[in-house]
Amino acid sequence: MDGNTTHDPAELGELERGILEIVWKRGRATAEEVREDLKRPLKESTIRTVLRRLEEKGYLEHATVNRTFFYRPAESRQRVAGRAVQRIVDWFCEGSVEDLLVGMVDSKVIGRAELERLARRISAAKKEAK
Repeated sequence: MDGNTTHDPAELGELERGILEIVWKRGRATAEEVREDLKRPLKESTIRTVLRRLEEKGYLEHATVNRTFFYRPAESRQRVAGRAVQRIVDWFCEGSVEDLLVGMVDSKVIGRAELERLARRISAAKKEAK
């Protein structure tokens, strides 16, 4: 990937997040398709500028077909979310994922049963990787 894969997702603006969400959902999209899906009165040139910015930041890639740019995700939603969570862990939990997870259970973001299910999935994935 040519873009900056260390860009902090927390620095994405509302419009950038909205456009990225559309491209993730569609799998690939033109500026016109993004503009239509946004349901906001923005010019296509504005959308193209934001798409280009997202590409420079490493979130999107494009291919050209008959002079039309088709944008697609350069990174999965999960990978970007992982970087955002890492930032939270660094900022608020002194690097401790355990502290983050305990806080998520305490504040009812995630239930104990779901956390246990995830732990089993992680354990199974580790065994398969060996």
